[in-house]
Amino acid sequence: MGGCYAPNCSNSSSMGKQLFRFPKDPVRKKKWVVNCRRDFEPTPHSRLCQDHFEQSQFEEIARSPAGGKKLKPNAIPTLFCVGDPPYPAVTSPYILLPLKPEPVEKELNFGDHGYARRTPLPGMEEEDAEGTAEDQHRCTQCQFLKKKLEQEMQHTARLQREGEEMKKRLYRLDRIEKGLQNFLFEDQIRALSLTKRSRRAVWSPETILKARKIRCAVGTKGYEYLREIGYPLPSYRTLCNRLETKIMVTTDLTCEELAELGLGLMATCDSPTGAVGDNDEEELIGVLS
Repeated sequence: MGGCYAPNCSNSSSMGKQLFRFPKDPVRKKKWVVNCRRDFEPTPHSRLCQDHFEQSQFEEIARSPAGGKKLKPNAIPTLFCVGDPPYPAVTSPYILLPLKPEPVEKELNFGDHGYARRTPLPGMEEEDAEGTAEDQHRCTQCQFLKKKLEQEMQHTARLQREGEEMKKRLYRLDRIEKGLQNFLFEDQIRALSLTKRSRRAVWSPETILKARKIRCAVGTKGYEYLREIGYPLPSYRTLCNRLETKIMVTTDLTCEELAELGLGLMATCDSPTGAVGDNDEEELIGVLS
C-alpha cells in the first residue's frame, strides 16, 4: 500500500495510517514541501500521513468519502522530527468563497486527501484517467439526484399545504352538516347533494310527515316555492303515494281554508305535479287521522 513521503517516517496505509495527497494549490504545496525538509517536486502520488498534522488541522465533524478524517482546506503539516517547521499551522478562521464551478474542485472533494500508492505501478496513469472520468460521472449523477431531490421536496411541501387546506375544508363541512341536522333529517341532507331533485330520492317516513305538516301550514304555493328554492322536500305526487289511508273528494275550499279546519286534508290546488280531473274542480287527497 502507499507510504508517507516525510523523512524518517515509514507509516503507510497498511499500518492503519491515513495518507493525504499534496495540495494542487502552488502556495500550499510549497509550504508542505518546505516543512517536510525535502527538496523534491511532489507527484500526484505523493502523500503525507496523519501523524504530521496537528489535531486543529482536521475538521471536527466532516469525514472524507473513505470514512476517515478530513483536513481543513488550509491545513499545513507541522509535526516532523527535523526541528520547527518554517511555516506554522494555520489557526485563524477561514472563509471559502467559490469563484466558479470547476471539475478540479469536484475532484478535490473525492480524491485530494485520499489513499494512494507511493510508487506508481505500470498502467497507473490509465487507471487515474479512468478514475477521473468516473468521478466526473459521479459528480454529474450527484447533481442530477440533488435536483431531483429538490423537486420531490417541493412536491411534498405542496401536498402538505393541500392536505392542510383539505382538513380545514372538511372541518367547515362537518360544522355545516351538524348545523343542518338541527332541522333536517338524514335523507333531506342527502337530497341536498343531488344536482336536482330526483325521483330516485328515498324519503323517510319522518320526512313525509314533516312535509305534510309544512304543506298544511304554508299551503300549496308556499310548499312549491320551498321546493323551488332548494329546500329538500318530496314532490306532491310522492307525498300522496306515501300516505297510507287516502280519500278523494271535491270541494270549493282553498288549501288555506282546509288547513284552518284541522281535518288533516290536503288539496292538489295548483300543484304542477298533481293531475287535475276533467272538471276545473280541485282534487282533495288527505289522511284520516
